[in-house]
Amino acid sequence: QVQLVESGGGLVQPGGSLRLSCAASGTIFSIYAMGWYRQAPGKQRELVAAITSGGSTNYADSVRGRFTISRDNAKNTVYLQMNSLKPEDTAVYYCNIRTRGRDYWGQGTQVTVSS
Repeated sequence: QVQLVESGGGLVQPGGSLRLSCAASGTIFSIYAMGWYRQAPGKQRELVAAITSGGSTNYADSVRGRFTISRDNAKNTVYLQMNSLKPEDTAVYYCNIRTRGRDYWGQGTQVTVSS
């Protein structure tokens, strides 16, 4: 059974940085894309960043220029480097891997940006 384990969340001050990691427990075949979503209290879950199997990336307008998504295919791991964090970035962040057959989701990790 494939599991996605997230790490790297926590409390950070505005302007600070965090690096989220999401590692699959085993090899996942036929990956179309990897991505990060977030959900703040009272808000809908939204796509933050994604990277396709070909290496193309896209970002939500609110994070473009501040966040960077990357991957390590050998480890089936996706990262989200978050810089210049703002209180508005506070949310539970979920990683996602989309394959030919299904989507896999991480358990979520809390990111809190507060002074």
